[in-house]
Amino acid sequence: MELRNKTVLIIGMARSGIAAAKTLLELNCRVILNDSKPEQELTGLEELKGRCEFRLGCRADGLLEGVDYIVISPSVPPTIPALKSAAEKGIPVLTEIELGYRLCSGTTVAITGTNGKTTTTSLVGQMFQDAGRKNFVVGNIGVPYVSKALNAAKEHVMVTEISSYQLQCIDTFHAHVALLLNITPDHLDRHGGMDGYIAAKRRVFENQNGDDFAVLNYEDKTVRAMADKIKSRAVFFSSARELEQGVFLKDGNIVFKYGAVNTVICPAGEVYIKGRHNLENAMAAVAAAMLMGISAQSCAYTLRSFKGVEHRIETVDTVKGVTFINDSKGTNPDSTVKAIQTMTAPTVLLLGGYDKGGSFDGLIKQYTPYIRYTVVLGATKDKITAALEACGVTDYCTADTFRDAVMLAYSHAEPGWNVLLSPACASWDMFKDFEQRGEVFKQIVGQIKEQG
Repeated sequence: MELRNKTVLIIGMARSGIAAAKTLLELNCRVILNDSKPEQELTGLEELKGRCEFRLGCRADGLLEGVDYIVISPSVPPTIPALKSAAEKGIPVLTEIELGYRLCSGTTVAITGTNGKTTTTSLVGQMFQDAGRKNFVVGNIGVPYVSKALNAAKEHVMVTEISSYQLQCIDTFHAHVALLLNITPDHLDRHGGMDGYIAAKRRVFENQNGDDFAVLNYEDKTVRAMADKIKSRAVFFSSARELEQGVFLKDGNIVFKYGAVNTVICPAGEVYIKGRHNLENAMAAVAAAMLMGISAQSCAYTLRSFKGVEHRIETVDTVKGVTFINDSKGTNPDSTVKAIQTMTAPTVLLLGGYDKGGSFDGLIKQYTPYIRYTVVLGATKDKITAALEACGVTDYCTADTFRDAVMLAYSHAEPGWNVLLSPACASWDMFKDFEQRGEVFKQIVGQIKEQG
C-alpha cells in the first residue's frame, strides 16, 4: 500500500484520528479531517490547523470526491452512510490500527478480552522492558498504534491492547502472538448482540498461521472452543487446573510447560498484583513473554515488581478512616464483580454510567457481604435501581451528578470502610473516557481531604 502523497479522509477526530492525521502528514498526504461534532467540541486539533483541511460538524457523505483512502477511528460504526458510499465508489477504508499495522516494521503481540486487557498489556510491555527488548505499548490502552508505527524498527515488539471496536474492521492486521483473556457480555449495542461481539473478538486470530501462537483462557468455555477454529498454535492458561501444555499452577507455583519442558516461573503468592483475575492476567502475560523468548527469571522479576495500572482497583487516599478506591476502568458488570471480590472491608459501591445494552442482575447477585450500600448514577440509573429492587437490595440511593454521587458515598461510609468507584458502565454519558472519570474522582477525593 502506497500512501505517500495521497488524499486521505479521516472520520472521527478523537485520539486515534489525531494520531492518524499526524502520521499521514509525515507521508506528505493531503489530509481531510471530519467529525460530526463541531470544532469547538473537539480537543487536540490546534497543531493540525493550517496543515489539514477541517470539515467538522457535518456528515462525511459529501466529502468523498477525490479521496484515495478513508481512515476511521474505533468509535465510528462501519454502518454509517459514508462508508457504504465509499464501498460503492471503490475507496479503501482502513481503521486507525489497520493503518498503523501496514506502516509498521515491528512484530505485534495483541491482547484482547472483555476484562483485564489493560493490566495484561501493561504487564507484557513491562516484561519486554525489563528484559531489555525494544517495544511500544500501544492500542486501546491510550497510545494509538499508528502514532508509533513509523518509529518501529524490525526488532521492536508492538504490545497492543485491541478492543472489539478495533477488531471489527481489521483487514490484514496480524499478531504473531494473540491473547484472548475472557469473554463476557459487553458492547452489545455496537455489535448487535453476543454473537456479534464474540465474532469481533475472534478476529484477533483471523490472519494468523501455523507459525503464530494463540494464548487462550482454558477456564472460559467460549474462548477455549476457539482453539478448534484457528490456524495458529493454541497455548492455554488456567488458574484452576494443571494442563498438558501451557501456563498453570503446580504446588503453588506458576509453571509454563511447552513441549516436554516444565519451567517454574515463581510462586503465585509472589505476584504483586492481587486477586484471582490478576493471577490469570499474569499467567497470560507469562505465556506471551515466554513464547517471545523472554526468560523465566526475567518474567518472575516483573511479576514481583509490577504494581498495576491507574484506574484499576487503585487506592486513591484515606480520609477520616474511609479509603477511596478508583476502579473507573470497570466498564462492564463482570469487571465490577472482580473489583467487588477484592474488597475485604465494608464498602459503598458507586455504580452507573453509559448504557451499553447489558444486564446488571448478574452483578448484583454476586454482591458479597462487604457491599453495604450502593450509590447509583448516570444513564443506567433506572435500569440499575430496577435490578437492585428485583434482587432485594434496598440499601441504595441515586444521584444526579457525579460529584453528588461521590459525596453521598462518603456520607454513607464509616471509618474502616471503602468507597469503591467501579461503575460497571462506560463513561460516555458524563465524561469523554474512563480516564477522565477516574481523574475527576481523584480530584473530588482530594477536595474532600482538603476540606476535612
